[in-house]
Amino acid sequence: MHVSTDHRTHSDFPTEFRGAVLRPGDDQYDAARAVYQGRAADEGPALIAQCADEEDVATVLRYATAHTIPVAVRSGGHGSDGYAMPGGALVIDLSAMRDVIVDPETRVVRAQPGVRLGEMDAAAQQHGLAVPAGTVSNTGVAGLTLGGGIGFLMRRYGATVDNLLACDVITVDGRKVRADETENSELFWALRGGGGNFGVVTSLEYRAHPVGPDVVAGQLIFPFDQAADVLGKLSAHLATAPRELGLLVAIADAPPLPMLPDEVHGKPALILVVVHTGEPATADEVVESLAALGQPLANLVTKTTWVQANSMLDAVAPYGMRMNLRGGYLPTLSGDAVDVLLEHVATVPAGPGDIYSINISFMGGAISEDMDEDAVAFSRAGAGWLWEAICKWDEPESDAQYDEWATTLTEAMRPHTLTNGYANLTDDLGEEWRRGVHGSEAKHQRLRSIKAAWDPQNLLRFNKNIAPETTD
Repeated sequence: MHVSTDHRTHSDFPTEFRGAVLRPGDDQYDAARAVYQGRAADEGPALIAQCADEEDVATVLRYATAHTIPVAVRSGGHGSDGYAMPGGALVIDLSAMRDVIVDPETRVVRAQPGVRLGEMDAAAQQHGLAVPAGTVSNTGVAGLTLGGGIGFLMRRYGATVDNLLACDVITVDGRKVRADETENSELFWALRGGGGNFGVVTSLEYRAHPVGPDVVAGQLIFPFDQAADVLGKLSAHLATAPRELGLLVAIADAPPLPMLPDEVHGKPALILVVVHTGEPATADEVVESLAALGQPLANLVTKTTWVQANSMLDAVAPYGMRMNLRGGYLPTLSGDAVDVLLEHVATVPAGPGDIYSINISFMGGAISEDMDEDAVAFSRAGAGWLWEAICKWDEPESDAQYDEWATTLTEAMRPHTLTNGYANLTDDLGEEWRRGVHGSEAKHQRLRSIKAAWDPQNLLRFNKNIAPETTD
């Protein structure tokens, strides 16, 4: 994991800071440093500043700038890299800032950075609304948004950043600014996909859309020996799919459900995770046509609520396990790419209690067609699908074998994967990858220029870092 090279104890930390200040040995320190990536717990930060409000954020940033101290930022703490809690670092913890305000008349949702996706869903659904976002309810909305944001509504309403209206930002020198299409518009462009490189976002305003409360969602579970055939038919079948269909394909071990034969429990299966947010009367035909691609062992798709549908994946995303994550965009779901993914299922080093899943998300619709590539920093040019492979385990002794498997799969998928991608759904793959993940070289240089304007000392470096443009 990531370790700060700054070895300060911060004995001179500002006394005017009003939130909790936690150091190693303090009663709440271990609970406060727990994040989604379990490996981050191996080395704790030097100081966690749990901000009560925006002024606390400004206080920490002014202190960091005055002493040239790099700072990490934790909102939901859901990033796979563990950047939210680097060893030895000074951490700005935003997790207590969790207000959500929904205006049902304007359909604008305003959320603080500590808000979790499930909390925003619940608040918006009180008014029959939803913000297009992610698929795991304990994900923090800030990190998800600043990286791009994809989920079951992306085909209908676009990426999260396509629905971001404005941000309040505390700059590294402690000023509060607003960023939107007219005020600090270059910063706003960069925030929509460039991550936490430019300032600390303390409020996000979103455009919400009518969704639910009832939707049709669930899983179609096929035996693994049908996977190649079903996936081979999928692209052609989905060419005319309605935008109201959200679809994630998972290759994972079959759960021990009573309707599944005992012999498939714990064995690889192909699972189509379906979420249909359109008229319920039209959903049956969509689901039945997907089921007809093979002979499913179980059809668990049924009428449910949006909040329940958008938390289906929580069970396979437990907080605090050791993990790695790889992924990228696919222009097409080619037979060769499918073969690589299926072949690597056999070599996953899964032990008792460990979790793996190889996921393929269907794009198209609003996220692919309704937004110009250069309108925001987040890239989606040429992407028809997104693959990701996630492994989760408990024992440190298993780190090396899981990392080797992930690296081998990534290399095997490289000929099929685009150079641009969705930064949130893969671990940081290094400087060359970071240079291409936002798309064109022109976009990368634009991001570097904006970074130089807002964080010239690169104090916000515990992230998928964009180095400031230099004049030499």
